[in-house]
Amino acid sequence: MTQTAKTKSFTLPVYRHSFAHLDTERHALWHYLNPEPRPVFSRVVLGEILDVQERVKLHLSTHGENRPEIRYLILASAIPGVFSLGGDLALFAELIRNRDRDHLLAYGRLCIECVFNSVTNVGNPQLTTISLVQGSALGGGFEAALANNVVVAERSATFGFPEILFNLFPGMGAYSLLARRLDMARAERFLSSGRQYSAAELHELGIVDVLAEDGQGVHAVNTFIRKHGRSRNGLLAIQQVRQRLAPLVFQELEDVVMIWVDAAMRLTERDLRTMEKLVAAQRRLAKRNESDGVAPAVQDERLVYAGVA
Repeated sequence: MTQTAKTKSFTLPVYRHSFAHLDTERHALWHYLNPEPRPVFSRVVLGEILDVQERVKLHLSTHGENRPEIRYLILASAIPGVFSLGGDLALFAELIRNRDRDHLLAYGRLCIECVFNSVTNVGNPQLTTISLVQGSALGGGFEAALANNVVVAERSATFGFPEILFNLFPGMGAYSLLARRLDMARAERFLSSGRQYSAAELHELGIVDVLAEDGQGVHAVNTFIRKHGRSRNGLLAIQQVRQRLAPLVFQELEDVVMIWVDAAMRLTERDLRTMEKLVAAQRRLAKRNESDGVAPAVQDERLVYAGVA
């Protein structure tokens, strides 16, 4: 696995907090998140996700019929036990205390650009976006997984929106994405409960598309690609129909981000201290992963939630 993915004229640079690998046999570009010091979506990480998306978009739109095809774009994590713990809560607390609404809004807009690109296949109907969740996907991590056309999760993976615990809500697409996969009533229950969900529970609900055994996530993605390839024309058409019947427009995401920023700016000092307890738990988790090499996903997620107990 290399940090530079190439196929003829397509190249990606070496990134600071992620790396890419091109599987030419399957026409699949894997983008692995590897953020430091905490497994969250910093502005740098978001910039790298957006850069990969935009490069794929440009490549596919400018090479015509002779393009070396990338048919699948997969978002995964290189961190054992964690897909992503979501937004940069330390940054949020700092910006809110400084009353810096503009930079908080800029962060939110960067998030929804990434989400919108994933949902809409970077504007190319011949591309399928996939998320592989191995471990914990919290808050924005859950949103990032949901944004892809196909969600693959290992059985021990866990999901949740802890934002309500510090008096906020996930504002970068969660409601929009869940409402399209479920309905508005159940979407609101997800956002307001603050509880954790297993991959099996979400598979039963149709939120997780492919449930894999632990350690078999990559194999499950490759198996999905092989099966998808046999009926790709028809399945891509179904993918387009879904997006036609339940389209997600960027303005919807932008409007929700504005609501999220307004709500964030109303948080009290007590809410911010609760948020910072979560940050402290994330730091402990990162140190534990670094010292142990690998940590059980369920236990890690409980540690993060325990930070607000």
